[in-house]
Amino acid sequence: MTAGKLMLAWVALLWLLEVVDTATGHALDGFGVTPRDPSELADVVPSAFIHFGFAHLTANTLPLLVLGFLAALTGLRRFLLVCALIVIADGLGVWLISPAHTNTAGASGLIFGLFGFLLVTGFVERRPLGILVGIVIAAIWGGSILTGLAPTQTGVSWQGHLLGLLAGIAAAFLFSRRPTRGPREADWSRP
Repeated sequence: MTAGKLMLAWVALLWLLEVVDTATGHALDGFGVTPRDPSELADVVPSAFIHFGFAHLTANTLPLLVLGFLAALTGLRRFLLVCALIVIADGLGVWLISPAHTNTAGASGLIFGLFGFLLVTGFVERRPLGILVGIVIAAIWGGSILTGLAPTQTGVSWQGHLLGLLAGIAAAFLFSRRPTRGPREADWSRP
């Protein structure tokens, strides 16, 4: 239940921020990341919470709720560390490699990162349920993830999507919980 409440609160915050953004004539849009401007480094984290309109936010809401909920079920502390890594790595990467004079914001980098994390975690940890979760989310969202990585789309930060995905995969390795061997278990890898 805590994972569900956390994700509902997270998404509610995003909607509240978009209401404020709209009411202030889109004053919060400036918290997006503009590449290679040193003053924009302060916007790396806030950019993941800002959206360019309600249609943008609506497109991100369901995947963030579902993928965030599933990732939070692996442990709240771990989930927050995974999210922090994805948001920071994605934001810094966007700052570094996105085209000049662009403004990138939104939760899609985090969504792609959570997708990558959930896709790989079960395999890294050798847990059948985690592998099943990865296969199911690949079947549900794999097509749209691949489409979101296409550099031919206009108005979409494929760089942010790709960097988020890579950060999520890295997080699966960095924050893995591999089963530990008991003292009596045989090590079958040795002759």
